[in-house]
Amino acid sequence: MTPPQTTRRGQPPQGRHLSPETRNGTSAHEACFIAVNPYVRNVLDPFNNDAGANQGERLFRLLLFIASAALAAALLRFTWREPLVVGTALGLVLALASVRWLARKRLIRVLRSGDVRALLDRWSPALRRAPHPATMAPLMTATAFTVCGWVAKARGALALAERGPAWEAALEHRLFLETLLDAFEGDLDSALVHARRLERLPLPEVGGTLRHRILSLRAAAAALARAFAHQSVPGDRELLSRAGEVSPLVYWAMRYAAAVIAIDEGDLGGAKGLLSNAPPWPDESTFKAFHEEITEQIGLHRSLQA
Repeated sequence: MTPPQTTRRGQPPQGRHLSPETRNGTSAHEACFIAVNPYVRNVLDPFNNDAGANQGERLFRLLLFIASAALAAALLRFTWREPLVVGTALGLVLALASVRWLARKRLIRVLRSGDVRALLDRWSPALRRAPHPATMAPLMTATAFTVCGWVAKARGALALAERGPAWEAALEHRLFLETLLDAFEGDLDSALVHARRLERLPLPEVGGTLRHRILSLRAAAAALARAFAHQSVPGDRELLSRAGEVSPLVYWAMRYAAAVIAIDEGDLGGAKGLLSNAPPWPDESTFKAFHEEITEQIGLHRSLQA
């Protein structure tokens, strides 16, 4: 393990980029402290119903809001006459809302579990229905492997994706994955290049919520690349933590990057807190090596401070 003084904040590590042979293998270790697009929604939230909102959908939502307001007014009048009927109806609405909320909570648990097989099982029905399955199914499989730290498997899935119009249209998705994978492999110069390309892409014509999410995740990918290169700037740590909360799909990738920044800043308690609920990563996941390395750095810093 390289002593902490050789990985000073603001200086990229020297001479530790992984070889092509290592990139294609199963061991991508020590990357933490080493000396208009129809598919853009997939990297943000693969099954987000709001992702493709267009003007027609916004008009429909406005009309739905007006109709809901009118219905609420009528319901208030009806309540005085038939309180039992209204109570039953409200109970059904609450039950449906509870089911939806519980389903969302279960999905978040799967996304944060670090269990790539559970994630792929959850996605498999949608993958079978995806447009251009020869491209999108491997791309989404690579996404699942990437966000769980399975670097070699992610590279293998990307290699299987069919090239063509769908592949070209998924440029945002691919640049996001390449930024993360390069950072995890220790190819930090390439990660920074991909992050800059991602930030320079023109924004697709989408609704305000998705537009904000796209901008947030582009910025988070750049912050992640800077974190692993030990070139973070003020605000990166908060940006990464916030991105992990907003998009549970990238929760652990962002938290490990935020933990690297916390170590660089000397906030050992903050780094430990970021990883306190981390799952037991399998050997195939580079997050296992990251976790061990960050834990070792925390212990090393504390011993130096004692």
